[in-house]
Amino acid sequence: MLVLVLAATLAQLGPLRAQEAGPEGPHYGAWELLADRAEAAVENPDMPESELEALRARVVDYRLQFLEAQAVNQDRIETLREQIAALGEPPGEDEVEAPEIAERRRELTERLAERQAPLLTADEAFRRADGIIGSIDRVLRERQADALLTLWPTPLNPANWWAGVNVLISSGLTLYGEVYNAWLDPARRSEMLADLPITLGALALAALLLLRGRGWMEQLTVRLLQSTAILRGRTVAAFALSLSQLLVPFLGLTLLRTAILSSRLTGPTIELLVDALVPAGMMVFFARWLSLQLFPPITDPGIPIRLPDEARRRGRVLALMLGLTAALRMIHEPLNAPDLQSDAANSALIYPLVLLAGFLLIRLSRVLKNHELPEAADETAAVPGFFDRMLQLVARVCVVLPVVAAVLGAVGYVTAATQIVFALAASLALAGVMIILHRLITAIYIAVLGDRHDGPSEALVPALAGMVLAIVAIPILAVIWGVRETELFEIWVRFREGFALGETRVAPGNILSFILVFVIGFLVTRALQGALSASVLPKTTMERGAQKAITSGVGYVGIVIAALVAFSTAGIDLSGLAIVAGALSVGIGFGLQNIVSNFVSGVILLIERPVSEGDWVEVGPVMGTVSRISVRSTVIETFDRSEVIVPNADLISNAVTNYTKSNTTGRVIIPVGVAYGTDTRRVERILREIIEAQPIVALTPPPSVLFLSFGADALEFEIRAILRDVNFLWSVKSDVNHEIARRFAEEGIEVPFAQRDIWLRNPEALGGKPAQSPPKAPLETGTPAQETSPSTELHFDEPPDGGGLEDE
Repeated sequence: MLVLVLAATLAQLGPLRAQEAGPEGPHYGAWELLADRAEAAVENPDMPESELEALRARVVDYRLQFLEAQAVNQDRIETLREQIAALGEPPGEDEVEAPEIAERRRELTERLAERQAPLLTADEAFRRADGIIGSIDRVLRERQADALLTLWPTPLNPANWWAGVNVLISSGLTLYGEVYNAWLDPARRSEMLADLPITLGALALAALLLLRGRGWMEQLTVRLLQSTAILRGRTVAAFALSLSQLLVPFLGLTLLRTAILSSRLTGPTIELLVDALVPAGMMVFFARWLSLQLFPPITDPGIPIRLPDEARRRGRVLALMLGLTAALRMIHEPLNAPDLQSDAANSALIYPLVLLAGFLLIRLSRVLKNHELPEAADETAAVPGFFDRMLQLVARVCVVLPVVAAVLGAVGYVTAATQIVFALAASLALAGVMIILHRLITAIYIAVLGDRHDGPSEALVPALAGMVLAIVAIPILAVIWGVRETELFEIWVRFREGFALGETRVAPGNILSFILVFVIGFLVTRALQGALSASVLPKTTMERGAQKAITSGVGYVGIVIAALVAFSTAGIDLSGLAIVAGALSVGIGFGLQNIVSNFVSGVILLIERPVSEGDWVEVGPVMGTVSRISVRSTVIETFDRSEVIVPNADLISNAVTNYTKSNTTGRVIIPVGVAYGTDTRRVERILREIIEAQPIVALTPPPSVLFLSFGADALEFEIRAILRDVNFLWSVKSDVNHEIARRFAEEGIEVPFAQRDIWLRNPEALGGKPAQSPPKAPLETGTPAQETSPSTELHFDEPPDGGGLEDE
């Protein structure tokens, strides 16, 4: 029977669709009739919303056809334009064009106009359809706003309470009358008796599933979470098992509905109630399931809402009560038929549900305020994260909005109050579902890859999953707060149309194509770089720095080519932005001139290679080994293992000392001083023996010992030698100095140090008695003692290192 109905429906719709969109495109005659009808419906204030929605749906279909028609023959039109452009500019007033070219130009122009005519017609119809859709949306929004702002009689007036009570009594009598009349009908009674086994069986099974089945599933889920048999993926398995807490009640409610309908004791009102029974009942069981996931009986570290045991218990109770309140609201419409009742009766019946839901939300906000901050890694105070701050904000909103709704409802704006309270409750449920889904994704991530040491919350995949879930929740949240699905679809259509960029329209498909092609090009470039650096270049005679320069150059060229190919594949023409880009480049050039300078210097460094990785360099006050060269800066690792980042412009414009550019050989210079009176030839021989004994010193050219000058305090010598590896400069100096100290001590050669005479005048000013003048004695260097004045009492020698004062 169903197949026959569908076949008949399709048979009726077939000619209509063929009429609306034939092989040559949309049927503009039918469109004109529909457009006139839709425009008249918009102007009619008594037109039902259902009719407006139906007209809007048909106009949307036509608009899609017009949009597709605008893309027909685009390639041929572009070819005709290029052919006309190839003929050159049309001749001026005084110029004469060849007859063949003029005839060809006229023929191509006529073809172009013929090809463009359907496109222009489709564009005009598209704009008219778009305007009609906007007008219908405006009318529907205005009616929705008027419905929300409808002022009903205040529910605080006791006179209106009796109207609500009368509606409840009338609904009860209606239900009783339908059951009684069905029982008095002999035909129905005989059918009921015939189906009694089915009715009783379905009723018994429904009672078992509703009263006991859900509890069994909850116990199994808790046991699985507490079990140690499954260590990996236990949370995922527990979540999958918890879905049975929704499936079992759904089966029970379906069986209950079947039992009621099979009893034949029904009527129009009872049938409406039975139809609302399954969604209303599932609202209660869903609230129970959601509360068990967000406020589990046992502590679950995977839930970001951290509450004490008592707070979690209260949260479960409040969530269940909110589900019951939402179920009562769903049953209210089929039971009491609010469209047939007075505004006073509806106000008296709905406002108590608003107060109850608001009270439960305020109590739930108090539960959420018990949220505990995560423990800090050290002893410092815990800092609230983004989720913690958002949870506190939600708790405040759950206090403010119910109060606002209660005040609005008391005044008489019961519809607006109902929308605020129950939309807030639905938003909280949506947020809870998103938290559970994010927890599930994190659990799957841990089950697949294992728990990392930095914690799953620090991983990239769960963070990206959270962002995707937040984006998905936005349209659902909009529908909850009153945005129509058709409006969301309209936004999606606008989004798919894209935006104009120069002479090109960029749509999401173009952006996705650009991203896909660029990512593929980027991956190919990285693979080519890896092959060059690991397999090809190491087999050449190039130095390591040159190899890295080639690898970096291939990377930059590959990224540029990938970007150009991606733009070309996506069909994005940026020629229209050339002037704007040129103007912006001037300002950007002034602002980024240092960065550009460093970039150019980096390219020069990578090409000329005056400095390579591993070189020992000195740039100004910085000395160390080059560890990394990039296009913007160079990293030098000093000998105390700190890294200094030097801009590449400094390496190009300033003097740079490279100790290991061509080779690792280098010269070491060690100054040595001996006391006056020492045999200089003997000192020279000893120093030569010491330096030639060093294994790292090259003997060709041989090291030299030079007697440089007669210093103020010593005879000054200097050792100069070439080291095979200049990196051992400081260790060679240290070893040579140790050996000099040992040999000089054995040979009795004295190493002098500078002396300084300090005379204290007027020592009585220091608070002590005048000291006796020390005897005059000649200095060790043979200098005659100086005359001391009677006022100079003390004389000290001070070593050059400032180690202290000693009596002479």
